[in-house]
Amino acid sequence: MVRERRPAIVNVLLFPFMLLYGLAVIVRNALFDWGVIKPVEFNIPVISVGNITVGGTGKTPHVEYLVSILSREFAVAVLSRGYKRKSSGFAWVTTDSTDEQAGDEPLQIKMKFPGVTVAVDEKRVRGIRRLLKVYPRLDVVILDDAFQHRYVKPGLSIMLVDYNRPFYEDRLLPVGRLREPAWEKKRAPIVIATKSPNSLKPIDRRLMVKNLNLYPFQSLYFSTYSYGHMRQVFPPHNPHPDEDSLRRSKPRIIMVTGIATPRNFKRYLRGISTKITELTFPDHHRFKKKDILKITEKFNEIEDENKIILTTEKDAVRLLKFDDIPPEVKDLFYYVSIEVAFAGNEGERFNSQIIRYVRENKRSHLIC
Repeated sequence: MVRERRPAIVNVLLFPFMLLYGLAVIVRNALFDWGVIKPVEFNIPVISVGNITVGGTGKTPHVEYLVSILSREFAVAVLSRGYKRKSSGFAWVTTDSTDEQAGDEPLQIKMKFPGVTVAVDEKRVRGIRRLLKVYPRLDVVILDDAFQHRYVKPGLSIMLVDYNRPFYEDRLLPVGRLREPAWEKKRAPIVIATKSPNSLKPIDRRLMVKNLNLYPFQSLYFSTYSYGHMRQVFPPHNPHPDEDSLRRSKPRIIMVTGIATPRNFKRYLRGISTKITELTFPDHHRFKKKDILKITEKFNEIEDENKIILTTEKDAVRLLKFDDIPPEVKDLFYYVSIEVAFAGNEGERFNSQIIRYVRENKRSHLIC
């Protein structure tokens, strides 16, 4: 497991701030737990997906997984706050939206599922009310990154835990990366250990089960990423290169990322070629023309004709607005989609639990 290290003296200096932050979080949660602040409960299934740590745990791929299994049978809407968008208030997300208007993750979901309703609102209660007013026949609302947003009482909470950085080895902000104390895991009937190894050893599974120390009412699943086909970032979206052919030819790869943890993506690319030039930007980075010039310069510096630019799906939606990229660069600029896969037969068990919850709590089953 990868760990970021910080000088001990820095943690000592930050410790008082961690205590103050922790006290504020504990008091806030107590106000909700004691009913002083009353969350709003809707007469429609609401599934919340989130975590108790900062940084990437794979929320968007798991939201997309939920959309993929639920949209076959139900009318689904996704509501997000639209992190780092420039707009505010409620907004519909369309395939013509920009990341500035909607945020990169909601836009990614909409582009992958154009037939599904996607909206953003920093106030989730208001957002759900608007969704139900416009689409009264909705069957289920999925809340993206809403574990800390307690003004809505979800019918089902899913908490994601990064297998490589579990919360039981972490501390509260700002010393660690925990948004809340570890005991707040009790609010999630479903816990998913994300980014797990493809071949999870039984002893490693047992060790994590023991350390998570979940309650009897909680279900634990292990998920991993599988990388899908490569697709051209910019129109006309020509056929994607054959991955097996790339592995045989071992091209020079320019890896462009603006995500929280690019190491998994790099590990995947190393399976194609070890000749990788990295251009790494901060998470949710809003690309500018100078960044495009930097990418273009790196591309032109490589004299080998066997070269390709690869980025993530989340980065791709933030790059679409640049329509003046040289054709020779644009034609070789691809993104790789991410799909969630569950260990063993856990996918069937997870799907069954989710679908059963929605079926049993659909509006037709409720007294409104």
